[in-house]
Amino acid sequence: MIRNLLDRPGGVNLSPYMKIVKTANTRADRIGKLDDLPEPSMDDLAEFCAVAREAADRTLGLRPYDVQLLGTLALLHGHVAEMATGEGKTLSGAMAAAGYALQGKRVHVMSVNDYLARRDAEWMAPFYEAMGVSVGWIGQNSTPEERRAAYSCDVTYGPVSEIGFDVLRDRLRTDAAAVLVPEPEVALIDEADSVLVDEARVPLVMAGAADEGSAVPEMAALVRTLVRGYHYEIDEGARNVYLTPKGADSVENILDVELYDENEPSTLIELNLALHAHALLAKDVDYIVRDGKVQLINPSRGRVALLQRWPDGLQAAVEAKEALPPSEKGEILDSLTIQGLIKRYPKISGMTGTAVAVSEQLGEFYGLKVAVIPPNTPAIRQDEPDRIYPTVPDKDAALVEEIQEAHATGRPILIGTLDVAESENLAKLLQRRNLEPVVLNAKNDAEEAAIIARAGERGAITVSTQMAGRGTDIRLGDGVAELGGLYLIGSGRHASSRLDDQLRGRAGRQGDPGGSVFFVSMQDDLITQFVPDERPPAADPDGLVRHRRGAYLVGHAQRVAEGVNLEIHRNTWRYTRLLEHQRELILEWRDKVLHTDSAAKALAEADGERWDALPDDTREETARQIVLHAIDTCWTEHLAFLTDLREGIHLRALGRMSPIDEFHREAVAEYKSLQAEIERRSLEAFESPEPDLKRPSATWTYLVQDNPFGTEWDRILKRVTSAARRG
Repeated sequence: MIRNLLDRPGGVNLSPYMKIVKTANTRADRIGKLDDLPEPSMDDLAEFCAVAREAADRTLGLRPYDVQLLGTLALLHGHVAEMATGEGKTLSGAMAAAGYALQGKRVHVMSVNDYLARRDAEWMAPFYEAMGVSVGWIGQNSTPEERRAAYSCDVTYGPVSEIGFDVLRDRLRTDAAAVLVPEPEVALIDEADSVLVDEARVPLVMAGAADEGSAVPEMAALVRTLVRGYHYEIDEGARNVYLTPKGADSVENILDVELYDENEPSTLIELNLALHAHALLAKDVDYIVRDGKVQLINPSRGRVALLQRWPDGLQAAVEAKEALPPSEKGEILDSLTIQGLIKRYPKISGMTGTAVAVSEQLGEFYGLKVAVIPPNTPAIRQDEPDRIYPTVPDKDAALVEEIQEAHATGRPILIGTLDVAESENLAKLLQRRNLEPVVLNAKNDAEEAAIIARAGERGAITVSTQMAGRGTDIRLGDGVAELGGLYLIGSGRHASSRLDDQLRGRAGRQGDPGGSVFFVSMQDDLITQFVPDERPPAADPDGLVRHRRGAYLVGHAQRVAEGVNLEIHRNTWRYTRLLEHQRELILEWRDKVLHTDSAAKALAEADGERWDALPDDTREETARQIVLHAIDTCWTEHLAFLTDLREGIHLRALGRMSPIDEFHREAVAEYKSLQAEIERRSLEAFESPEPDLKRPSATWTYLVQDNPFGTEWDRILKRVTSAARRG
């Protein structure tokens, strides 16, 4: 009662689950002696746990620990289970998925990539078969037939983005028989904090009517000649770049234009995009160039974000910067945020190693609570305090020295870096000391599982970008435990403490020995971006910053960064929530048209003479296709309207109006006219001898990474308001 009253993070009471597990343990001998396992029943959770444990033991050679059963029960009760790395989340998730399936519910187990979806589905398949549950999986390369077969199973594994793309494709089907994704029932999410928080606001996009993107190569060449501090300045948070008066004069002279001409804004927009791509987006940090294409790096995982891109203008500007041909762009036919996708499911649960830190967001956005599952064996990893240095070179020198000393003992070392450029630079520094690290980053992610699996071998030095979602345990080699186990070194603190905890969790799995330490400098981006006005303390004679204010600044910067990201999440959801509601209403109408004769009835009533003139065998389908086309076309136009509205709505704040209230007011008014417009266009097409029902010749899907600098109007507003404050 007190726990519920306080509602503290990770406060789900495990006592009822412990009683169930204790009862299940008393039935182990009886069930273990049976030749054939009894059919599990969800009316008796203790019996289910006992049967599931025996089934896993017989089919997989894995006998679930009590704590894994606790995790399973937490998932079956709709919570997020926090289970440490190496504690067997995959098996707990499979037992929970089987439990939901035995209740007659269809389960989608969402992972963060193709590799994990296929691995887990195939690995757990014998267990599911023993439980009388069918299982399938989908990936990026799955054919429509393979997808249909997978979705017909009781449990379907798939990357969260790929399931979302299938939902978007289904929303544009014109044949009811072609719909693939069944009605959502249960979502069980692996790496739940990454999916539900870090990627929640990422839109999945369905686009069509392709043409080439546009960016002016001359602008990319021009901005390379501009000098920071003279022609342009970058703000303290490195989220905005702007021309100085001298820079504006120089550009106007070179281009022979007036940059701030309100009647001809395109030149200024092109210049700003080129300048942002040049000054604020770094190759091998924010993106890599591979196979002649710009590929984004996922900031929360440190690896290539497949199928992701920035909004078209910024994407094209980066391509021009790298002298690459512009990628295709097109009209957005529909979009869906990850958060919107997940909230379609009546039942949501998930598992991760780091949920308590985001319990507020999980509760606020999804109504989820966190159940902290204790480890099977208490952790004995030795976590040292941060080693803080005044400058980045000081930190790097100390880091290399520490690696060399530890390596001399034979102890395996895993170094977590913040980005690709840092991992490659560190590898070069180590090679100068005749050390040969294995580098795992966004450029070689195909081999990540095998590389990580070997990181615990004697003498191994592994350099890796962010570790979330790698999905592979690191087992210690012979004699490594006696050396202290895996030594985890972080080259800097992340903007989220969860990412640091995920990295630490790679050492000391299942009671193994291990150690961890983070090297930080007062010049790290975390400090300079989020506490830029704070004066760091001086270092001691040996170069270390030991004053307690140093550790305080690191923690404070991290808390500020987490607060900023939470506010961005909240603000994004304030805007997208209305859109999701409007989309639901449109989809109800569209589904009714697709699956019933409602279109035929409406058009026959509107123009009976035209209806009677059509052939009996085709007129119902003709009516359906006409109304579906009108719905899809009008919805595409509505999305474009809302995008334009969102771009400029922040300027309303200058008139002391609430941007979000103004956005809602105009969006609601526009939507109210949508139904009438769809009906008008449907009737117009119905009465036409040859209605134009042409659809895009090609469609494709991708994820849009948020513009890292906000919208153009965001930036203008910030500059105007900051200037007003200075005045």
